[in-house]
Amino acid sequence: MMNYDVFNGDADGIISLLQLRLAQPADNKLITGVKRDIELLKSVPVVGTNEVVVLDISMEKNISALVKLLDSGVKVFYADHHRSGDIPDVAHLNALIDLDPNVCTGLLVDKWLDGQFHLWAITAAYGDNLFAKADQLSRNAGLTDEQSEQLKQLGILINYNGYGSSVEDLHFHPAELYKLLLNYPSPFDLFTDKHSPYWLLHDAYEADMANALAIAPRYKGEQFALFELPDLPWARRVSGVYGNHLANQTPDLANGVLTLNADHTYTVSLRAPLNNKQGAGDICSQFATGGGRAAAAGINALAKDDINQFISVTERYYSGHIS
Repeated sequence: MMNYDVFNGDADGIISLLQLRLAQPADNKLITGVKRDIELLKSVPVVGTNEVVVLDISMEKNISALVKLLDSGVKVFYADHHRSGDIPDVAHLNALIDLDPNVCTGLLVDKWLDGQFHLWAITAAYGDNLFAKADQLSRNAGLTDEQSEQLKQLGILINYNGYGSSVEDLHFHPAELYKLLLNYPSPFDLFTDKHSPYWLLHDAYEADMANALAIAPRYKGEQFALFELPDLPWARRVSGVYGNHLANQTPDLANGVLTLNADHTYTVSLRAPLNNKQGAGDICSQFATGGGRAAAAGINALAKDDINQFISVTERYYSGHIS
């Protein structure tokens, strides 16, 4: 019988599992992928599986596979903060679900573990663009401003690594990055080790962000700005953290990032205004292949002809939901 760890390939997913396995070591089979590869639970076989840990992927998007596993008696630990839908009521499902826009999966796992690796949880919050929450946690933990900034940069870089249309776009496969990070019980250990993943990601991020920041908006309205990135590996890598950067620069404005796919559709990252964290998941869910949470969501394949509709829906939503 096999056990599986299934996790999102972004900072929140990786660091959630990192905390769990630093506290409870286990050599489980890993299932992950690029950040947008969220229907991961279907890769877990129903036959021959004993236990599954699922972290930072929407239960709603994985409900069919989850029900099959539960019906077969597989024990499941499920922690997440995305849209869940109806949660199955069975004894062998332990579901830690919280849709609060100021919560991430890393913080849920941190609470579950009674703060054993709290510095990593703070890093996860920074990586999930919960800067205000992470700043508060940093102050409560007695960190200096310099230490908080270090954790913020690390969280951003781990998150940056998760974006791409395939793992070939990434600097590290998310499973590989997770395994490397297991060598660092404290995130501060990465900064003193000049061979740590932090330093490679740091230099790559700086180059990719410089390219993105040179691009003018495709559309800018009263409530929403939209930027288009080209069909290049650097653009696919930077799309998510670039969206977070825009959100932090213009906290009263919704921001969207379009990245051209090889099939001439667009990948969309949408960030709700930081001062009005609602609606992103509802907007993206109106389009095929779209979904997410209130503060941040996306569409995997938006047709070119639907871009204007996407702009209209987003502008209209935030015009009617001004905080």
